[in-house]
Amino acid sequence: MTEKSATAFSPQSSELSLLYAIVPLLVLLAATFLACILAYFLVSVWGDDLSFRTIIRKATQFFLVLSIFPAMHYLKLNKFDLGFSVRHVFVKQLWQGVGLGFITLMPVFIVFYILGVNIIDESKPWTLFWISKKLAVELSLALLISLFEEPVFRGILLTGLNKKMSVKAAIFISAFYYAILHFLDSKTQIPVQELNLFSGFRLLEEAFAHLLNPEILSAFFALFAVGVFLGLLRTQMNASLGLCIGCHACWVWQIKLSKDLFNINPSSDYLYLVSSYDGVVGPLVTTWLALAIAGYFLYKRLNDRKI
Repeated sequence: MTEKSATAFSPQSSELSLLYAIVPLLVLLAATFLACILAYFLVSVWGDDLSFRTIIRKATQFFLVLSIFPAMHYLKLNKFDLGFSVRHVFVKQLWQGVGLGFITLMPVFIVFYILGVNIIDESKPWTLFWISKKLAVELSLALLISLFEEPVFRGILLTGLNKKMSVKAAIFISAFYYAILHFLDSKTQIPVQELNLFSGFRLLEEAFAHLLNPEILSAFFALFAVGVFLGLLRTQMNASLGLCIGCHACWVWQIKLSKDLFNINPSSDYLYLVSSYDGVVGPLVTTWLALAIAGYFLYKRLNDRKI
């Protein structure tokens, strides 16, 4: 065994990898801590006009985005290291990602419709103007979501972890954090007159406790598979964050449109294929993406043999 290999598998190396894996959790805790304090002062000034829970959630996202810049400075990274390419290439990748997102998720919706899991919502107006408006609005929202999440998870988090550990470990850990962040929420409503400086931390405690709820496992595994898929997409090509953003945006767009246009059939025999999280992610999405990932590696292996 070479000296490099011995170092790579040393107990000290494993301990350092574990430490680096915990750093994102510390950053998340710091972001939520600051968000709880900020939310209290904002609600104290504006009162009922602002939702306490919403401010905490949005402020947490804001602080996570801000954390990119000191992390880039500490790790000596530039925007190309995070996956951003030059403008014309980025735009091209964005549209390629949208196409990839469409062909990878649309089959899931087709299966849901054929199996009767999704049924058309006949209460909607179904006019050309209404449909066009939904398409545009939901696409805009989907882009905003992906423009926040991808630079954080497939940008700074995945890149930073990959500087300290193997690419496989970096992908899995970043996918884990990506998945759990979707369930870090509390449903408790606290009246404005009962708020104090520690109210946000009470909601934060409930939010972290919610991560132990076994009912989220179905959706968690699906979102973890999403994170792994996007992580592979990001690491298989240099400066490819545009692909991830486009793919992610198209997935969110389709999910939002599905919720607008269809209802979940509670009497369907195949209801177990979706979760209660958003009526889409669940066992079918997990299986489908796992097959897509396995298919990619099989194709790559066969292609490498030909070379």
